[in-house]
Amino acid sequence: MLAPEPFFEPRGTPFSEYHRIKALGELGYDVDLVTYPFGRDVALPNLRIVRCPRPPLVEGVRVGPSATKLLLDGLLAVTATRLAFGRRYDAIHSHEEAGVLGLWLARRLGIPHLYDMHSSLPQQLANFRYTRSALLRRLFERAETSMIERSQVIITICPELQETAVAQGAGRRAFLIENVMGGDLEVTTPVPAREMRARYGVGSDQPLVLYTGTFEPYQGLDLLTEAAALLRRSHPDARVLVVGGTAAQVDRARARAARSGSPLVFAGRRPPQEMPSFVAASDILVSPRISGTNTPLKIYSYLRSGKPIVATDLPTHTQVLSDTTAALVSPNAPALAAGLARLIDRPEERLRLATAAGLLAASRYSRATYLSRTAAAYERLLRRRPHTESLGAPHSGAA
Repeated sequence: MLAPEPFFEPRGTPFSEYHRIKALGELGYDVDLVTYPFGRDVALPNLRIVRCPRPPLVEGVRVGPSATKLLLDGLLAVTATRLAFGRRYDAIHSHEEAGVLGLWLARRLGIPHLYDMHSSLPQQLANFRYTRSALLRRLFERAETSMIERSQVIITICPELQETAVAQGAGRRAFLIENVMGGDLEVTTPVPAREMRARYGVGSDQPLVLYTGTFEPYQGLDLLTEAAALLRRSHPDARVLVVGGTAAQVDRARARAARSGSPLVFAGRRPPQEMPSFVAASDILVSPRISGTNTPLKIYSYLRSGKPIVATDLPTHTQVLSDTTAALVSPNAPALAAGLARLIDRPEERLRLATAAGLLAASRYSRATYLSRTAAAYERLLRRRPHTESLGAPHSGAA
């Protein structure tokens, strides 16, 4: 498995990779994961982590396209090639842009390739405001088309990507496997809600809105900052707790919030095991994303949380959420502030939305469905049925 990200790190694609590997281990597959030299090791059944070398003076890599990422992808390619020709594998499973390398290796080894499509590569250039180069965009488009056309199996994580893959000829080779486990990991001892609120200076009776995630522009944190400033006029006791972001990002966001009078409280990056405690301490969960088409990973965890969701009325959310399961608002500050204020004032609506969201999660976004779809994708990839009579039974091959 080729993962061109820090693994493990508590954000979107690494979470998805974690749950993909965990499912494969339960299905009896052995996985050699080739990844970046950053992130923390995790212990999962049948997993071996192989890290590429770390370049001198490079201490990490930011989310999205970058020159550093290009350098790391080159080192990952060297490590993966050496490993691939030194052992016997049943298949290669590639995430994101590593699909280009995965296709090349799979062809040389005469084994099938699975492309794990977490996003549209050309769209990433726009989401991260990396470049306006038409040539670079065309290169990304050609790479994506090649990975879809030539892979034996494609996994997509949301309906929008599934439609993209099918439109490019994937047909039944494309498997929609949504990230139903979200950002969930094994939970440590939960922190009581009153204690969690007290840590950040929030009273037990104050309305508390929670945002969790990265600080990339498409996530809409600036929109949330503006909306919170408007919310403060009608609900001066309300607070918005923001979990995530690097230290530098938090400093910049805190300064913007102070200038606008926005009641944002910043927790910084916290261990993923703490997320359920943050959610339990809150009254409302918010996803203010302003662009992109992928469903935010956290939405699936939010659905199971027992808390109401306020989200922007955009395809990134509406391919999973509807007016019956969330308060959907236009992606502007007045609308977002009004949506938050309405739920603060209407506890019966909060309960109705949270109940409907929980029912949707149980009926459509269960882990059992996730596991069965993963098994089906690998059955097609390898053209044989894995040893799943008892989950976790050893499998002779590796991915």
